[in-house]
Amino acid sequence: MRPDHIKEFSYHINWRSNSRRPGSHRSNQRGMGMEFRGHATLLSYPDPRRIDLRQTIRDPMEQIYVRIFNQKSATPVFVLCDLSGSMKYGSHQRKLSIAADITQSVAQSVTHNGDPFGFIGFDEEIREDWISSLSARPHIAIEMAELLRDYNPAEVGSTALIDTVRMLPRERSLIFLVSDFHMPMQDLEAALVLMLGHHIIPVVLWDTAEYRDLPEFGIANVTDPETGAKRTLFLRKEYKKRILESFEQRKKAIEDLFLRFDMQPFFVANQFDADLLSDYFHQYVAA
Repeated sequence: MRPDHIKEFSYHINWRSNSRRPGSHRSNQRGMGMEFRGHATLLSYPDPRRIDLRQTIRDPMEQIYVRIFNQKSATPVFVLCDLSGSMKYGSHQRKLSIAADITQSVAQSVTHNGDPFGFIGFDEEIREDWISSLSARPHIAIEMAELLRDYNPAEVGSTALIDTVRMLPRERSLIFLVSDFHMPMQDLEAALVLMLGHHIIPVVLWDTAEYRDLPEFGIANVTDPETGAKRTLFLRKEYKKRILESFEQRKKAIEDLFLRFDMQPFFVANQFDADLLSDYFHQYVAA
């Protein structure tokens, strides 16, 4: 996908950035912004352009005061992408291809917003060949995301999610965690505990052919994409109903786990819509 065809979305953060780099988010850094922070003496903050005559006149000690403002700052933004075996599945569009759409949209959106962007891919280990370091130039990440469309992952799991934490900066960051989350819930919970210092947007990729679009009668040969185990299923109406119920229970378990950590999941079925991600921020992330 060429950059001029990448659809962007609008987003914001609900905390104050500590970055010294100018950007578009509220921050704790003093600077040339418009958000009034308070007063300081000219000796402690020597900027004559900020002299406040009214405050100076009021001071019985006859000190000269200046007005202090907070600048707007940038904040780091990452995509953590699951590259395990189950991500190669997709009837309408492969999950990895959807992940590529999301990554390119995030990279371009955050760069136009003045934020640096990074990408980390993982399966059973941190994939050094699928890492794009934090940068204000999105073209490297956009090109890497394009390669995801043709990537054929091995039959492996996603246990290295917990190891991605050490790749993240200490500074609070906005993290898009992109996965189908076909992983043990205890592994996911352990990783989320370590990520509480960041703002996590769980992006859940599911394909309706995995559960909703199954035939009500017939024989299907299925392979577990993360273990390689093969099974033959005799599908019938009652069995399909059980599969649907199982997915609904899984969805609820995922939602409940994320909500325990105050993380509202963003579900993507079959294709990515950037407008819906904009709506997500307006609805769930306080400005």
